[in-house]
Amino acid sequence: MLQAARFEAVQPNQHIDALAAAGVQRRFRRGALLIQEGESSDTLYIVLQGRLRAYLADNSGKELTLGIYGPTEYVGEMSLDGGLRSANVECIETCLCSVVTRDTLLAYIASHPEFALELIRRLIRRARLATESARNVALIDVYGRVVRLLNQMACEPDAAGLRVLRERITHQAMAQHLACSREMVSRLMRDLEMGGYVAVRERWIWLLMPLPARW
Repeated sequence: MLQAARFEAVQPNQHIDALAAAGVQRRFRRGALLIQEGESSDTLYIVLQGRLRAYLADNSGKELTLGIYGPTEYVGEMSLDGGLRSANVECIETCLCSVVTRDTLLAYIASHPEFALELIRRLIRRARLATESARNVALIDVYGRVVRLLNQMACEPDAAGLRVLRERITHQAMAQHLACSREMVSRLMRDLEMGGYVAVRERWIWLLMPLPARW
C-alpha cells in the first residue's frame, strides 16, 4: 500500500526538490550509461549536477540525440507504465543524481496529484520533440538539419551582427543530434567555413552571416 502521508505539502515549483529529497543521491562518472534501451527498470533520475543525454542507437553505431537534461530536470518517467526502456541515457559529464524508485514516485503522485499534470506536460513536450526529430530526419536533408541545429543553438546577434553558439559542440555531438555521420558534418562545416559563413575561434562556432537555405 502506498504511504502517501509521509510527504509534506509543497508548492508547485517545489515538487522536484521534494521528490529528489525522497530519493537516494548517487554520483556517476562521465560516460556512465544510466538507462539502456530495452531493459527493464523502475527508477527515475533527477539531475542535481551535471548533464545527461538521452539517445537512440542502431546496430551500426549511428545515434540520434533526443535531448540534453541538466539540473532540476529528470529522465526515466516512462518507467511508470512498467514497460521496457525506450531510449538510452548517458552522462555527458560527471553527474550527481537523485535516484527515485517507481514506488516512491507513485506515492508522491498519490500525495500530490497535481504533480501528475507536470508529468503529463513533460511527456507531451518530449513527444512533440520526438515527432519533430523524426520529421527532420525523414524530410530534411543533412545540410538542412545542420542549418536548423546551428540556428537553434545560436545566441542573439552581437553589435557586429555575429552569432556564437550557446555552448561548444563537437562535430561528433552534432552528428548524434542529426542522425548522420561525423564525416558528413565535418565536410559540411568545412565547406561553410571556406564560404565565409562560419568560423571556429577557440573551439567556439561563430555564425558570420545568415546560412544559405541550400548548399
